[in-house]
Formats: sequence, structure tokens, C-alpha cells
Amino acid sequence: MEVNQFKVIPVTNHRYRLKYHFSAPSGWMNDPNGLVYFKGFYHVFYQYYPYDSSWGPMHWGHARSEDLLHWENLPVALVPGDIEDEDGCFSGSAIVKDNKLFLIYTGHHYYDKNDQDNFWQNQNIAISEDGIHFKKYEKNPVISNPPSDNTQHFRDPKVWEHDGIYYLIVGSQNSEKLGRILLYKSKDLLNWQYNGVVTVAKNIKNDGFMWECPDLFRLNGRDILLFSPQGIERQKNRFLNLYQTGYFIGKFNYLNSQLKHGFFEELDKGHDFYATQTFIAPDGRRILFGWMDMWEASMPEKRDGWAGALTLPRELILHDSKIYMLPVSETKSLRRKKVLDQSLSVSDTKLDLSNTKHLEINLQANFEEWLGSYFEVYLKTTDDKEMSLTFNTKTCLLTLFRSGPDPYRYGKTLQNKKIKIRIFIDTSSVEFFINDGEVVFSERFYYEGKMNINLCANEQITVNSQIYDLK
Repeated sequence: MEVNQFKVIPVTNHRYRLKYHFSAPSGWMNDPNGLVYFKGFYHVFYQYYPYDSSWGPMHWGHARSEDLLHWENLPVALVPGDIEDEDGCFSGSAIVKDNKLFLIYTGHHYYDKNDQDNFWQNQNIAISEDGIHFKKYEKNPVISNPPSDNTQHFRDPKVWEHDGIYYLIVGSQNSEKLGRILLYKSKDLLNWQYNGVVTVAKNIKNDGFMWECPDLFRLNGRDILLFSPQGIERQKNRFLNLYQTGYFIGKFNYLNSQLKHGFFEELDKGHDFYATQTFIAPDGRRILFGWMDMWEASMPEKRDGWAGALTLPRELILHDSKIYMLPVSETKSLRRKKVLDQSLSVSDTKLDLSNTKHLEINLQANFEEWLGSYFEVYLKTTDDKEMSLTFNTKTCLLTLFRSGPDPYRYGKTLQNKKIKIRIFIDTSSVEFFINDGEVVFSERFYYEGKMNINLCANEQITVNSQIYDLK
């Protein structure tokens, strides 16, 4: 089936359109899918509904890039409506085999289209020789049903190869309504054998009732299970979003298919971060994209004919049993002009910036003489939208404030004597990377006026500042 291009919804207003973050040409998008490097290009696929700016039957949108930043939109890769994916081509992943690109994805099916809570799901394959045009495998589905002790939730396959065997994990929910990860293996990507449960939630309160978008990989000699659990309860300053994204660190045993691991740790502390996926770049970096939005968020761009965006691509680094996220080095190529480079004596200092909405801000401050002080980056727009990041040097607590409902998010650093903050501001987003990615906040931030930026502290401190206008 093909998308009828004449019915694709247009973008009617560009006031919130992002300049250097990826978003669909128009319509709705959510999860990144099928991240892969193939025939000289980075490929991003994504959950896509081209006919409306609200969620609908999921397609796979598709774009490619040579530098992870400038994207060429390609034809829609997967369109639902065939017998194996009648009501949606849900999330999945990609892998290269025999110089062909294989997509593996979830087919979604309603028993009754008027009852969207009553569905079933299977796993399917599509294949391309050129990385642009895809043909669904004629013997789909390749995994027809979940195991008998599973509920209907059975989706988001992530595939990889290890020692000549292909492995695939699926997000699911067991019959006790607990989230879990299932493992399958194959010699050819087409015939799959169920191998058991990788790990399962101990209880809903702490671990969630459903685990989505799983990703299992090695990082600095450790095994990482990255996934998006649903149903974890708020715990003081933790797990404040509707749904979370985070990871276990442990040891995966290929012989018994089980992962021994520690506690769940959130990966990003911001309001808008979900449904991540990673892949390995040709130079060996583990790179991540996430959906830079959250279910049930207001998403005011929907009024303009589009919705949803991806985070900046981020390199993952494991330090002392904690994952750090850094903007990929390619982001430096976005720097068009340096607009500030100096040491500022700060108590309440307004940054003198141009009228651009696209900035990279680098700040470094030392608190050796001022332990017990605070330092704040404060953004305020001329239409009265506010955002701030405050660092308390006594407690090492980072507090993110965004005006509107549910305003606060929190993180914590490991040390209090200095701080390094890197901020990327786009038309309707702000991303904070603290101490080389030790703590990250991803935020959508909608405004139509001009933005003023102040640096504030309760002591006179010195802040080294480099600010770039981004193209």
C-alpha cells in the first residue's frame, strides 16, 4: 500500500518548527525506529501519521543523513493495511544482512476498531536493497503470537547479531500485568525461536506494568538494558513524567537468556523524553535518539499541522555505573558565529545576545570559595514564558523549572565544587547537558516573542561563557 501524497496534512504555521532537530515534514510523529548506518548514510525511521497532527494508524516515516544533523526526507517506508499489519506498523528496528536492509516491526490489529483497548500484535519483516524502497516479507508474520503467559502487549522488537546468531528482544507484559522483556533468536532473521524472559518487573509500583522500546547492548564492558516502562509511581523527585525511559546495568547470559542487573535509573530528567533507540556508528560510538515529547502533553504545534520531534543525537558513555549522554561531536558543525566568549562576574547578569532563537550556550563556574551558594540560568520570553535551571552547591541538587502545569524536574550531580552546563536552544526546545552529560534535561518550550537569558547567583562568582549562534 502507498501513501496518497495528496491527502498529507500541510504545515500551516512555522512558528514552532525546529531548525536543527529532526521532525516529520508534517503530521504526527513519535518513536524513533530502525536506527542504522547503511550504504554511506545514517537512517532514521519513525512512527508517523501523515494525515493528521494527532496520533493515527502508524506508518514508518524515513529520512537519511550523512552527518546526523541535516536530513533528507525519503518515501514512507512502511504503510499499514496489509493482513499482517492491518491497523498499524508499530515500532521496531533495523539490521544489515547480505548488503540488504532488514526492518523488523510490530503489526497492530484491532478485534473491533471501535474498541482500541482490544487488540493483538505480531512481528514482521520488510527488506530493501537500496535503503529507500521496502518490500514486506511474503511469509509475514515472522513471530505470530506472544508466549501463552503474556497479555496482548507484545511490541517494539530490537534486533542485533552476536557470534553469527541474530537475537531479538520484545517489550511485553505477562499475565500478572507486569512489564517484562522477551528474547528470540534466529539464524536467518526469518525463522525465530522463543528463548525465554530476559527480566521481569518485581512489582508495578517500582518497575511498571508494561515495558516498551527495549534495547540491549554492551557499553564499556557492561550490558545495558534500555527501555521505557509504564506505570512506575512517583517517588519524591524521581519518576515525575507520565512514563519513564531508563536502564538497567548488568550481565547478560546468552546461554540462559537472562540479565542479572541492578536498579532502574532514569536516563533523562526532563519533561520530554521517551521511546529511545540506539545504534553503533561506523566509528564505534553508541548513538541514541529519543522522542522529545511525552504522551498526553499539550503539543501546541498540533494546531499548525505537525507534532513531535527527536532529540539531538547523543553519544552514550558509561562512567562508574552511570550512563552519560553527550551531544554528538557533529553538533559543533552547527556553529555559525561565536556571539560571546568571556569570563563574566555574575550575580545577576543579562546575556547580551542577538535575536536568534537558535543557540548553543556553554557555561563553566567554580564554587571552591562559595560552597553553599546557588547558580541559576534563567530564561524568560517577552510573552511571559519562563524556564530556569538552578544548581544548589550545598546539596548538589539541580532544579529545572518550566512555567505551566507540573513545572519542576530534578537531578543531582556527584560533586559541588564546579559545574559545566551546555545548553542547546531551538525554536521550541531546550536541552541541558550538565557536567559532560552526567545529568540531562530535555524540554519542549513554546513561545512566540523574544527570549532574554540571565545568569544569577547569591554570591559574586566567575562564569566562563562561550555562546554560539547556530545555523
